Amino acid sequence: MKATKLLIPVFAVVAVAVYLSAFIVNQWEVALKLRLGEIVDTDYEPGLHWMVPILNNVKTFDGRIQTMDARPERFLTSEKKDVIVDYFAKWRISNVAQFFRSTGGDDAKTSRLLQERINTSLRDEFGKRSVKEVVSGERAEIMLLLTKDSDAKAAELGVEILDVRVKQIDLPPEVSESVYQRMRAERERVARDLRAKGAEAAEKIRANADRERVVIVADAYREAEQQRGAGDGKAAETYAKAYNQDSEFYAFYRSLNAYKNSFSDRGDVMVLQPDSDFFRYLKSQKGE
Repeated sequence: MKATKLLIPVFAVVAVAVYLSAFIVNQWEVALKLRLGEIVDTDYEPGLHWMVPILNNVKTFDGRIQTMDARPERFLTSEKKDVIVDYFAKWRISNVAQFFRSTGGDDAKTSRLLQERINTSLRDEFGKRSVKEVVSGERAEIMLLLTKDSDAKAAELGVEILDVRVKQIDLPPEVSESVYQRMRAERERVARDLRAKGAEAAEKIRANADRERVVIVADAYREAEQQRGAGDGKAAETYAKAYNQDSEFYAFYRSLNAYKNSFSDRGDVMVLQPDSDFFRYLKSQKGE
């Protein structure tokens, strides 16, 4: 009974010692062991490991790919023009001991140091190119060179930079307004040019339409005159044939039409000599 009572504290001490001596490294973590603040081991596989309590302590860090979303920064192009670049970077710990020595494992410090190095690479690459090249012309090439250069600079931090991507490139507000004004002026110039071309085309169409109208009217008038002439000729021919068949009757018929037209109104007055040829058929009882 006394032996059992003595074993309980022993088991408790052993259990506490085991608990304090054991540590677990998860699959997504990297770890290092310190002895009185000095790094003594970093090569830990995922699983259960041991250490000496009090003398040793263990630091674990996330070994997965991390994202650093940097704040937008200004950079100068080869044309000495400012551009505002918003980017992000993908990174992970490659050397946990060097990472701990450089950053102390502090996330804010790590982001600041990485951003300083990436900004240096961005400044170098953008300083070699124009605004057009950095915006569209050589963007893929810039990203590749930027990732490679930033990774080389970040190696001293124990960090591997896997990718750097530019999310957005903007011009400063004061430059943007100037660019917009130039764009607006250019669009207005193009609009004026298009309006002038449209007015010119309209004048050509209107002139062609007027010319075609004149030609059509002239052709119609010519054809009408030809038809009228043909009709007059036909009428004259008909009159001539009728006159040749009975000239006396034709003259009498013409006189009757003349009388009818001359005395259509009771108020009409005609002053003629009595022996005028106009009354030829009225003076003769036989109508001769």
